[in-house]
Amino acid sequence: MKKVYTTKDPLMIGHLKNVLATFDIQCVTRHQLSSGAGELPPIDCWPELWVVDDHRKTEAEAILRKTLAPLKSVKKSWHCVGCGEEIEGQFSECWKCGRSRAQEIMGGGAGVPRSSSIRTR
Repeated sequence: MKKVYTTKDPLMIGHLKNVLATFDIQCVTRHQLSSGAGELPPIDCWPELWVVDDHRKTEAEAILRKTLAPLKSVKKSWHCVGCGEEIEGQFSECWKCGRSRAQEIMGGGAGVPRSSSIRTR
């Protein structure tokens, strides 16, 4: 067995184990319950993800890198086609006029701004 990932977040370990399972990579977790916490350095008690088949370690690490990498759209800011405002990459709608980033990507301004399509009671 080879260790491929460790983090202080046990939920992330569970998620990544499920991701690797979709690629038929068998994994086990260790240190899910930190019984040594307080007597050992904290990082030594973090949950770990181990690949059972040694020859699949490189494949598993590549999958984890891609899974954990930020999306390009999050990195790159965009300009709203409706009002021209520059919006940070992590947002999918313009804060000023409510237009969707999808309209910017598709190159169209013909769509209806989201804020005006919301139904009121």
